[in-house]
Amino acid sequence: MPTLSNTDREIFGLAIPALGALAADPLISIIDTAFVGQLGAAPLAALGLNTAVFAFSFFLFNFLAYGTTPLVARAIGQKDTEAAGRLVWHALGLALLAGLTVVVLLQALAIPILQVMGAGGSLLDEALVYIRIRAMAAPAVLLIMVGHGAFRGYQDTRTPLWVTLGLNTINLILDPLLIFGAGWGLAGAAWATLIAQYAGAVFFVGMLLGKRGRAFGVHRQKLTWVGMRQLVQIGWDLAMRVFLLMGTLTLATAIAARLGTLALAAHKVASELWLFLALVVDALAVSGQVLIARYRGTNEPERARAIIKRLLSWGLLAGLILGAGLWLAQPLLLPLFTDDPAVITRVGWLFPFVAAMQPLNALVFVYDGIFMGAERFRFLAGAMLLSALAGCGVLLLVLPLGWGLTGVWWGMVVFMLVRFITLAWRARMPLT
Repeated sequence: MPTLSNTDREIFGLAIPALGALAADPLISIIDTAFVGQLGAAPLAALGLNTAVFAFSFFLFNFLAYGTTPLVARAIGQKDTEAAGRLVWHALGLALLAGLTVVVLLQALAIPILQVMGAGGSLLDEALVYIRIRAMAAPAVLLIMVGHGAFRGYQDTRTPLWVTLGLNTINLILDPLLIFGAGWGLAGAAWATLIAQYAGAVFFVGMLLGKRGRAFGVHRQKLTWVGMRQLVQIGWDLAMRVFLLMGTLTLATAIAARLGTLALAAHKVASELWLFLALVVDALAVSGQVLIARYRGTNEPERARAIIKRLLSWGLLAGLILGAGLWLAQPLLLPLFTDDPAVITRVGWLFPFVAAMQPLNALVFVYDGIFMGAERFRFLAGAMLLSALAGCGVLLLVLPLGWGLTGVWWGMVVFMLVRFITLAWRARMPLT
């Protein structure tokens, strides 16, 4: 049996706990959906609308995790704990300010936001109760993002895993107690999530401002624009990248919807599988962010290149295994999502795309982590713009040319292929 090299052990020492945290993170939504689903169709629909609103609202701030990680890791590589601590302190401050702003905006605009999402009548009333409560968790959610980013930067992916598992456990316990026991219904689910997220935020902040944080170089100081400016700039670049990514995926869904209910249902199943499998390779991307930034900080370009080579090798292998496993598991997976023969048939049309794209997806996701570790955020935004233009160009031809549901997924292939080409081309140049 082949043994892992020191480089491999470095990669997997970070990637395996990161995978656990990434996989556990969506559990809050799944747990809420399972319990709220027992209340009836209206509360479940209201939860679905709110889930989309909060996903978009908070996803724009993921730079608090993905920007903090490489900056802290590079500072640690340079043995500059003061700079790392200063950055974490300002990230916490920025998260708190941004979170309070999100609370105000969501409370003020709750009704028009839900109306734009299509809520009306009793559905609007149900959704409004949830959004008013859950919006108050915004500061906690953004502080948790900083906690993830900071601990990853300090090359600790185990602490975020335990925090994620802990807050999911709290939510799992509180959901039935508040939804059914207290009789609060959908509001109970909102309160359970809010309490769980504040518990996670308190744990992260307590550690970062306590004894462990002092060892990391984190201490209270005056918040300044200079200290926040780098994170804000990264935030703009990453927000643009996220907007283009979400826009392309949303357009694909909109085109599928215009092909009919069966096509949309099949597209939804295929997309969920596609996105879920991305979690596995995203763990390697986290290793890339941390290790590339660290070796940039220690000025060891050869070590960084060795990490890049191994990350891409493991990413490709993971993609091949995921693609083959998905293909072989097709007869078992499809009945889990639907028992409609017509939908199953259409998902079957898409399975070759989902399975065959896994190696390509894996390389793209690993490259993303590498470039984030190298702090090439503006390049990532530009590359995403080019990819989005190419993918959306194909998607907009699907209806006029009658390409059908497979045409939608050819658009997805083009989108990912252009992402791969641009990232691989730039990776030939020095990143360190």
